[in-house]
Amino acid sequence: MLNGSGINFSGLASGLDTNAIVSQLVALERIPIQLIESQKGQQQDKLDKINQLADLVKGLQEKAEGLSSLDEFYAFSVGGSFEGSLTVSAGAGAVAGTHTVEVLSTSGTDRWSFDGVADSTSNLAAGAGETVDFTVNGTTYQIAVDAAASSLDAIASQINDEAGDDVTATVVNTGTEAAPSYKLLLASDHQGEDGRITGIASTVAGLTIDGTPADGSGNAVSANHVSVGTNAVAVIDGLTITRTTNDFSDVLGGVSLSVLAETTGEVTFTVEPDKEAIKTKIEEFIGSYNEVLEFINAQNTYTPPEEDGEAGTSGVLFGDGLLQTVKQTFNAALFNIDPATVAADTEGYSTLSLVGISTNSDGTLELDSTTFDEKFDGNLEALADLFVDTDGFERDPGAVENTGAWYEDTTADSGLMASLVRGIEQLFGSIEDNDPDVDLQGIFDLKRDAINSRIKSLNEQIQQKEDRLDDYEQDLVLRFARLEELMGALNAQGASLGAALTQLG
Repeated sequence: MLNGSGINFSGLASGLDTNAIVSQLVALERIPIQLIESQKGQQQDKLDKINQLADLVKGLQEKAEGLSSLDEFYAFSVGGSFEGSLTVSAGAGAVAGTHTVEVLSTSGTDRWSFDGVADSTSNLAAGAGETVDFTVNGTTYQIAVDAAASSLDAIASQINDEAGDDVTATVVNTGTEAAPSYKLLLASDHQGEDGRITGIASTVAGLTIDGTPADGSGNAVSANHVSVGTNAVAVIDGLTITRTTNDFSDVLGGVSLSVLAETTGEVTFTVEPDKEAIKTKIEEFIGSYNEVLEFINAQNTYTPPEEDGEAGTSGVLFGDGLLQTVKQTFNAALFNIDPATVAADTEGYSTLSLVGISTNSDGTLELDSTTFDEKFDGNLEALADLFVDTDGFERDPGAVENTGAWYEDTTADSGLMASLVRGIEQLFGSIEDNDPDVDLQGIFDLKRDAINSRIKSLNEQIQQKEDRLDDYEQDLVLRFARLEELMGALNAQGASLGAALTQLG
């Protein structure tokens, strides 16, 4: 019995190009598969474009979030002559104003050095039970020294192992190369008075120290007291403030302030809204918004055929409801302003167009810098209120997740950017209901799931047809192989008959 596996024939018996015939027949049967693959390609193109649009919309949401709260909206610049004495910067939560600072003292780290020894590798303990003792950060340490491993280097290593969370021990040569004097230096890991090392003592025979603490004024009494841990003290806006470190960033809201050196009197710095920085944020938002609109416009474009019989061209998402839904979401958040609010606006801060952000004919936005600067200088608080949700977001406690009511702010003020952020969240959100059989998703996920399901179905159809086509090709191979076998036998019989007739003649 013939088997199609490994059969190779070339029409020698029949004179037919049977390989070509089989290839052509298989190619004809493959046309439906190619049509399905074309449909799959179209679906994949749609999915790619939807993902591209999703990324653009998410990027816009990020820019809108940067303008949706006062902390995010405001940017501040710091001015003044304080170089060398302070480092100052202002950010979210800062308030415009002028501040004075007088640095009375900077924070210091407590350090002690033991008396020097000539060799840092020689053992210093005379016997068992010798210790190095000290207290720091509320913890008392007693370092029991092994006489057989009591060199200065070994003791420093042991202190770091047992008390490394609170102190750092190092060995330094304070002498010369010819006449070294190695000293064990113990430094607190905690700044200020509270971080001082107290009760420092040594019973190690070859390791001595005078542990007399600093006096009440913070002056060192012992020669072994290298530096005394002191607090930083500054007079800020007339108030004397003490910190264990040089960081005073918790004093003025939104202002990061560190002291570097004592000052001779007051230094002054100002915190002012940074017009250019805020404008840059808005320009970045406009740029991101326009990217989305330009993408939607390109996808919604249809170009008719130039000649009869030729198909027109259009965007991959041409006519898809997703495009219109995204635009409607933007319009509802940014341009659906209550007419009563506009009518009550006597200063001109109730709409984007009034503050210099106009809409072009294609839906994109454009910033009029002159108008914006005038509004910025006129009433910055009112300008910020247009963008920012100043009274916070509150929803109806009975609202179902991801429904319209779920994203509706029940407080008086909403802020355009906060509204846009919530609108975009709804495009991607998912409704979680008490019914486990109910799973309602945002439009982006719905679109993607539908396309992925269609692609999966097309893949299954392609695989089924490929399997049938393989069977069909094998059947053709067997049929033509049998034909060649039959033609070969007939040719042999004909040759034999011709030979017999020749002999008879």
